[in-house]
Amino acid sequence: MASPMSAGGFLAGLKAEGVTVVEVGDWEHHNRNHKGPWGPVHGVMIHHTVTKGSAHTVDLCREGRPDLPGPLCHGVVTKDGTVHLVGYGRANHAGLGDDDVLRAVIAEKPLPHDNEANTDGNRHFYGFECENLGDGEDPWPEAQLEAIEKVAAAICRHHGWSERSVIGHLEWQPGKVDPRGFTMDWLRERVCERLR
Repeated sequence: MASPMSAGGFLAGLKAEGVTVVEVGDWEHHNRNHKGPWGPVHGVMIHHTVTKGSAHTVDLCREGRPDLPGPLCHGVVTKDGTVHLVGYGRANHAGLGDDDVLRAVIAEKPLPHDNEANTDGNRHFYGFECENLGDGEDPWPEAQLEAIEKVAAAICRHHGWSERSVIGHLEWQPGKVDPRGFTMDWLRERVCERLR
């Protein structure tokens, strides 16, 4: 069982991993904690945004939409590999997912197929939205992929987790397809190499 890092520890961990970070507004205090607890944390969840344009994407992920208030993640990874911190604490990114998947993440075992949505993921996962149209054709620049790898590794390193604590939204909630354009097994291999 892991308590979330402090906002300062989170920022320091990302920078120590070599991440280029932009702090957006009062990100350290921008959260949805009034809607429920944040923690214990068990993993890192990766998403794609289905948006185009970095400034628009960062603003949307910070402010949210009428039907889904922000922040929609902790960090936005834009095409150039910059990580924009938009919130810290409970964020509207994971939604309800599969309790069997959560148990596998906690045990750091291979993930079962997600077939139900009965567990609050916003409480248990750090979340990163990655700027991409999510159509399977929009490219993933190497700088962006490297930044995704680094943010995941930084959090795993802090908590003493392996790469098995890094999952995609598509592995958590039935019907989700993100991230699309690379596989999570491929990303986990990269995170594993970095942690070595």
